[in-house]
Amino acid sequence: MNDILRGRMLLSHNFDVSTDIVPVLSREEFTEVFQEGLIAHKNIKCRQVNNPHWIVEILFSPEEFLPQQVAELCADVLAQKRQAQGSSIPEILVLGGIKTTPPTSNSPDALQPGNWGVDVVETLASEAFLQAIAWDATIAQKPADSIFKVELKHKELGARS
Repeated sequence: MNDILRGRMLLSHNFDVSTDIVPVLSREEFTEVFQEGLIAHKNIKCRQVNNPHWIVEILFSPEEFLPQQVAELCADVLAQKRQAQGSSIPEILVLGGIKTTPPTSNSPDALQPGNWGVDVVETLASEAFLQAIAWDATIAQKPADSIFKVELKHKELGARS
């Protein structure tokens, strides 16, 4: 791995929208969203991983980007993809936490201690989704610098670049 790209995130996709409203993205299409959408950032690299839960690995320069900033970029490029598809754009949540426990696998595509596990969520009701997964209770005892939440709601979609 390039020395400058020491930050690592693994993304999963939680699609909580009817396919009548927004087409589901395959693992390959989900990966392409970030490969193409983040290509302008030379210190961010993306690839698809071989893992049943995680889909995309993002390597980034922590000197240039905070993890939440990378998450905001991810939300923006997914919203842009949905706009380009002409789809009704769902609300987007990007929920991340840093791994502090031992890895569950020795696979290079597994989440490792110090990596960010990130769930990219497309939903029609972000508040209801967060309540359903007990987000507030889940993060209550975690240090603020070990988690992040990015929300992109319908009215904000056109406002972010």
